[in-house]
Amino acid sequence: MQTAQANWWKGAVIYQVYPRSFQDSRDDGVGDLNGLIQRLPYIAALGVDAIWVSPFFKSPMRDFGYDVQDYRDVDPLFGTLSDADRLIEEAHRLNLKIIFDIVLSHTSDLHPWFEESRRRQNGKESWYVWADPKPDGSPPTNWVSLFGGPAWNFDPLRGQYYLHNFLKEQPDLNFHNPDVQDAVLDIARFWLDRGVDGFRLDVVNFYFHDDELRDNPARPRDMGFALQYESPDPYSMQRHLYDKSRPENIAFIERLRALTDSYPARVLIGEIGDDYQTLRMAEYTHGDKRLHTAYSFALLSGTDVHLTPLYIRKAVEEEMGAGGASSWPCWAFSNHDTPRAPSRFGQRFITNPAWPRLLLALEFSLRGTICLYQGEELGLPEANVPREKLQDPWGKRVWPVWQGRDGARTPMPWSDTMPHAGFSSVEPWLPLAPEHQGLSVASQEAAEDSTLHMARRLLAFRRARPALLHGAIKFISLPDHPSVLAFTRTQGAESFLCVFNLADAPVSLRLPARLSDGENLISQAELSGADIALSAFGFALLPAAAASMSPAKENSFWTKALSVLGSLKGLSVRHSKNARS
Repeated sequence: MQTAQANWWKGAVIYQVYPRSFQDSRDDGVGDLNGLIQRLPYIAALGVDAIWVSPFFKSPMRDFGYDVQDYRDVDPLFGTLSDADRLIEEAHRLNLKIIFDIVLSHTSDLHPWFEESRRRQNGKESWYVWADPKPDGSPPTNWVSLFGGPAWNFDPLRGQYYLHNFLKEQPDLNFHNPDVQDAVLDIARFWLDRGVDGFRLDVVNFYFHDDELRDNPARPRDMGFALQYESPDPYSMQRHLYDKSRPENIAFIERLRALTDSYPARVLIGEIGDDYQTLRMAEYTHGDKRLHTAYSFALLSGTDVHLTPLYIRKAVEEEMGAGGASSWPCWAFSNHDTPRAPSRFGQRFITNPAWPRLLLALEFSLRGTICLYQGEELGLPEANVPREKLQDPWGKRVWPVWQGRDGARTPMPWSDTMPHAGFSSVEPWLPLAPEHQGLSVASQEAAEDSTLHMARRLLAFRRARPALLHGAIKFISLPDHPSVLAFTRTQGAESFLCVFNLADAPVSLRLPARLSDGENLISQAELSGADIALSAFGFALLPAAAASMSPAKENSFWTKALSVLGSLKGLSVRHSKNARS
């Protein structure tokens, strides 16, 4: 039986830091680890439980740290290994858990492993995914890189193609090779030994490829788009059956979980990008031998036309139904890879401060672990980055269809009066966003009715109530009020009714549950007996009489969901015989 301390991550709110854009301490225009350490008291004062730090390992920075050259060292741009140790120590001193973002599916092409592999040296000839050209010289399969073009690059020295699901400078490791699995487990062990509390696993469903190198089939048009932007793209024209989400993945994840569980109170959080993402979340977190929790792009994608009560309910219930009692989801509305939620879900609403506060209240009320992205607590909208200032290689390729990920990565605005918003004393690596003027930490600290203060109240309210931390969630249908999302959160005798008006027009309704005595949290709403009037983007978290609700159970939906996933690929859901454990 795991203790409450071991399960600290259940119901936790984890604050994501993109260190390059958080705080510059060395006046070079780039955030660093010492800058993050300086700002740890701010993070702790929010009332979050942990921080997730995006990659800072040694890297040529072709993808800003997600192309790792040395997993056991800190890039000089960010500091030193001693700085990383001090970051862990200082976070723990402030009662913050600390999670490092680790990229295991691929490395930089400057990693010594890749140099040895392309030269067939030191037993590493099969550490990456190499394949011969087709007879006509074309790539081995039709697989497409997420960042554009074929997912294969020809290496003249080796005389073969290598696989890269992202940039050509990010070759994919061959997880079918047990030596590769052992090597990446050693990397995890290195950081666990230094005291890190867990890992956010980048693109965790990309570890394995189809070792038969079968072509992906065409994607039906009614499946929609597979990327962060809604526009035709070769990647969205395929069903990615053979280049990711392979069944062999599960056995390796179980090895990684076994290693992690040999250290006390550690956690594995997976990032999953897949067509059937909520089902995949449940598959990867099922039982107690896989990931502790995982998030998908179910609530990180979508636009204002998608943010409806049905949209939220479908995502949550799909994961909950597939995973049953043993699965614990993780939810995020914004991060470093997607446009910020206030703009993505409602660009026309961003001048109304009630809008980002509604999104925070909704996010913090969901059942699961929550990832809060830096600046989300300020209600920051997406920044518009001029084309000549773009840094993201993905954005440069697809502009003007999408500006890429830079709009969510601009520097954190600490002050409205200091040069460069208090982020740095010199020009930052990305421009400060004019859209963030007036939304700085300092200006919001001074205003009691600010989004920052609302975020703190919401976090404190959640943390003090077991029903909101760990309770079951049950959605309530309100067919006469299509803009209103309502659900209860119940843990034992404690229950809360959560009501949200997702529209920019007021609405009044009879409460769908009986209230009880206790503290509530209301914004842009008026309560009168059993009736509530919600202004535009109003919400209410109300103590309710606990209904008799049976706990979630393992049900046949889990088996059906796995069968669906298996049939979609023409695969058995059993582990591949090629997987090593």
